[in-house]
Amino acid sequence: MRDRPLEDVVLHRRNPVTLGPDATVQDACRAMRANRIGCVLVTDPAGKLLGIFTGRDAICRIGAECLPPAETQLADAMTRDPVTLAPGAGAIQALRLMQDGGFRHLPLVQDGVLVGVVSRGDFRAVEHARLNEENGYWEMLR
Repeated sequence: MRDRPLEDVVLHRRNPVTLGPDATVQDACRAMRANRIGCVLVTDPAGKLLGIFTGRDAICRIGAECLPPAETQLADAMTRDPVTLAPGAGAIQALRLMQDGGFRHLPLVQDGVLVGVVSRGDFRAVEHARLNEENGYWEMLR
């Protein structure tokens, strides 16, 4: 099976939902709910990726620390400098990064500018199966 490039995976998500670092957690949660997505990407006015804010951040950072969502800025709640890939990278590489890093969303950046985002659910079952197969091979080699 050919490893699909991420630019083929992300066709329907070329314009990810973005907010500035001064937006609030409440703004981000409303945007995620309205768009039925699991993350908001935090960018500067030029489109440079600054961070990512996910549903997990809302629960684990904001909820656990009892921070007021309407007053907490994304700059204080986001994951800074998230792992990224170029859109030409392969699907299996992206899945491997997400599995190894324990995250579900992966921003795609080209020439320093955000161009999209993929999540674990964007990949085909055969790509997940191939990753599991590769993991099995590595376990046998240990």
